[in-house]
Amino acid sequence: MGFGLIVVGDEILSGKRQDKHFSKMVELLDERGLQLSWAEFVGDDPARLGATLRRSFAGPDIVFSCGGIGATPDDHTRQCAASALGLPLVLHPEGRLNIEQRIRETALEAGHEPDFDAPDNLQRFKMAEFPQGATLIPNPYNRIAGFSVALHHFVPGFPVMAWPMMAWVLDHCYADLFHREPRAERAVLVYGQAEAALTPLMERLQHEFAGARVFSLPSVGDAQTRRHIELGVKGSLEAVESAFAAMCAELDRIGAEYRLC
Repeated sequence: MGFGLIVVGDEILSGKRQDKHFSKMVELLDERGLQLSWAEFVGDDPARLGATLRRSFAGPDIVFSCGGIGATPDDHTRQCAASALGLPLVLHPEGRLNIEQRIRETALEAGHEPDFDAPDNLQRFKMAEFPQGATLIPNPYNRIAGFSVALHHFVPGFPVMAWPMMAWVLDHCYADLFHREPRAERAVLVYGQAEAALTPLMERLQHEFAGARVFSLPSVGDAQTRRHIELGVKGSLEAVESAFAAMCAELDRIGAEYRLC
C-alpha cells in the first residue's frame, strides 16, 4: 500500500493555473512519516478521468484526488468515480444539510430568506451527490463536503479548502500508519566523477542493503557551484546508515572528491 495523488483540471494542463497540490501532499505526508508513491495529472475529460480512476480503484493504494467535484458542466469527478466503481450517484443526506446551511447563511447575509427550490440552489445540491456508500470529508471553509470511497478521498481543487481536508483525512483515517518506521536520507555531492563510473557502486549498495534506495541527481553546475552529482541513499534508518557508510568508504577508496550535503 502506498499513497497516490490525482490532480484534475484542464486549467492545470493548459498552464492557466500552476499546480500546488503535489508539493503540499508531499509536505503533509512527510510531517507524518509517510511518503508519496505516485502522482498523475488528468484533464476534465470524462473518458480519460474514468480510465484513471478505474485503474487506481483496482490497486491497493490510498489515493487523494483534487478537483472536479463541483456541479458545473466541466466537473466530472463525482460521476466518474461512481461509474468506475459501478455505483449509482446518490444524494448524501448530511451533505445536503451542509449545503442547506451554507445557502441559509449566504441568503441571510444578503438580507433575504433562503429559497431551497430556486434553480441555482437545486444545482448546488448536486455537490452532495456521491457514489453510494461514500462518507463525508468536512470542508472547514464553506461546509460543502468532499467524499471518501474505496480508499480514495476526493476534495475540491481550491487549496484553501483541499489542504485542510487532506490533513483531516490523514489524521482521522490513517494515524495508525504515522511514523511506523524511522526513515532517513543521507547524501553527498561528488565532483569530477561520471555518473556511469558510479553506477557499479550504486548497484552494489542497492543489492547489499535491503531497505535502502540509492539515488543520483546530476547537475551541470552554475555560477555558484561546479558540476557534480548528488549521490545518496534513503529508506529505513538502519539501512541508510549502513549503506551510507559503505558508500563513503568506497568513494574514499577510489579517491573521489566529495562533501556532505
